Amino acid sequence: MIQILMNPAANNGKGKDSGEILEEIFKSSEINITDVTKLKNVAEFVGSFDKNDIIIVSGGDGTMSRFASDVYDLKLQQQIYLYPCGSGNDFLRDVRERAKIENKLVSLNEFINELPTVTVKGITRHFINGIGFGIDGYCCEEGDRVRATSTKPVNYTNIAIGGLLGKYHPANAEITVDGVTKTYNRVWLAPTMLGRYYGGGMMITPSQDRLNKEKTVSNAVWYGTGKFGILPKFPSVFKGEHVKYTKSFEVRTGHEVKVVFDRPQALQIDGETVKDVTSYSVSYK
Repeated sequence: MIQILMNPAANNGKGKDSGEILEEIFKSSEINITDVTKLKNVAEFVGSFDKNDIIIVSGGDGTMSRFASDVYDLKLQQQIYLYPCGSGNDFLRDVRERAKIENKLVSLNEFINELPTVTVKGITRHFINGIGFGIDGYCCEEGDRVRATSTKPVNYTNIAIGGLLGKYHPANAEITVDGVTKTYNRVWLAPTMLGRYYGGGMMITPSQDRLNKEKTVSNAVWYGTGKFGILPKFPSVFKGEHVKYTKSFEVRTGHEVKVVFDRPQALQIDGETVKDVTSYSVSYK
């Protein structure tokens, strides 16, 4: 049986259309479509699947991230696919050149068997792309606010520009990577990444390999500059060219990362917002 876990709210409500598309692709197969947002216990539900079932997760990065974290301990043996229909699809950007893709279905097994964890506000979960802390968290928080009051697609680029022009105020941070602590002033963003992309196409850590054998993540920091210093350089992040600004941008890799801000900020985990956060820690071993 084809087990389709669909998030109808993905991509500003367009995710519900994926059901008909997938039914057409697998019209000769037995199909069961489940609204994943209505499941109280994803692991329990998926754990009941037959070993020969095929699992398709239909949604965006957030949907896949939640699925991967919820079922992580099951170590599923079924073939698992993603039908990407989110608004950002940064996971797809990152794996497009190396993943097996057919009928827009992305084979997931090799990418979700081993994942890092993030701990924030006492809760620990796995993630697939990265943790955003700073203006990236602010953008997700603002995006949620816009989505709650409008049916128009959220433009994160415009939100980011507005934040850079003054709506977002950088904080100071203390960041520890594998036991080495550094202090940074005027931090605009301090993500920790498993992949290269987040925020709908920003290649924040262009050298990060999500399948690296050392099982390391990359912590990036953009700091020490005012809005007029970062604004003209910010577009370079979409091509990964911002790394050349070494006086205000730094990347460190490791297995354990802890980021502490001197005042509460919004944080995002694969696009999912967590408000009023002062610190987070990532572990990958």
